[in-house]
Amino acid sequence: MIKRVLIIGGYGNFGKFISAGLVCDDNIQLIISGRNQDKAKTFADELVTRRYPEIAVVDIYDGLKQSLMTIRPDIVVHTSGPYQSQSYGVAQACIDQGCHYIDLSDARDFVVGITELHEAAQGRGVFLCSGASSVPCLSSAIVNEYQSQFKRIETLEYGIVIAQSAERGVATTAAVLSYAGKPFKTLIDGQMRDIYGWQGLKWRHFWRLNRRALGNCDIPDLDLFPKAYPDLKTIRFQAGLGLNLLQMGLWVLSVLVRCKVLPSLEPMASYLLRISRLFDSFGSHDSGFYMTMGGLNNAGQPRKVVFDLIARQGDGSYIPAIPAILIVKKLVAGEIDQSGAYPCMGFVSLREYVAALAKLNIQWQTSS
Repeated sequence: MIKRVLIIGGYGNFGKFISAGLVCDDNIQLIISGRNQDKAKTFADELVTRRYPEIAVVDIYDGLKQSLMTIRPDIVVHTSGPYQSQSYGVAQACIDQGCHYIDLSDARDFVVGITELHEAAQGRGVFLCSGASSVPCLSSAIVNEYQSQFKRIETLEYGIVIAQSAERGVATTAAVLSYAGKPFKTLIDGQMRDIYGWQGLKWRHFWRLNRRALGNCDIPDLDLFPKAYPDLKTIRFQAGLGLNLLQMGLWVLSVLVRCKVLPSLEPMASYLLRISRLFDSFGSHDSGFYMTMGGLNNAGQPRKVVFDLIARQGDGSYIPAIPAILIVKKLVAGEIDQSGAYPCMGFVSLREYVAALAKLNIQWQTSS
């Protein structure tokens, strides 16, 4: 039976990739939506497929419930972030409509809090999945893959550096800057302790890249992983901008926020984004990711596993979109039959994830 799959933001950066990954599935009728019908149609015309996608105008803040009643989707993929300032309006509308829901959020409170809709989703027999993105989906898939090599995983240290050429808008930039210099909690030596956004400066040489500066970032994993992996004592996630110069500038500004010289960097998002774009010609199209897992092996001896990944030619921008494609296909195939609301952990294996990356200019390795 053909399933109707609605992509909200279907002609955006992530939406385009997800749409292209689903449009040729004979069991899917794709519906590309957003607030601009002409943009949706222009993108749909570019897709090569036997079944032409439907086009819909959907505004998540205006008339969403009526739109879903008219479109009648079986599955909704919500790509219109950032999610830091959003309610669960789209997820709730999907519950009301009786359709499954997936989002690409990496906002800590948003992903962790999706479980407040669990009973309502179960009551309607629908599946809600938040965080179908690099974190927590890929990060948890890596831990789950190598967990059998450990008696206990006690430390997780991981990070990402983005390409300078990566697409970025004012809203996304504002979301990233919202916690610069502000405290948030992570697990350190068995205790939840405060660290500060874009502080904790660290330098790391990324596999097949160069030496990059990293700063603390707030992600869902910092809440989810201590519960999912009870032996964990320390978890640290950091990120780096496309150029070390810009990273150092952000570090200085975050210090000013921490010292209360500046109240917040969020109102400066548009200005700082324009400055960042002036340096695009000096950066690259490459991005990287690493995760170091430490603990004890099954013989009780110290054990370390390092997972490294590099994405060339801007293909790293597509990594967060992979889980949505895989989960939609699983729902269509009936491979996910549970209902309720869940953070995106345990629904995609690392092997499934890297198999989906194979068509991109991305390489990875594991070392000890």
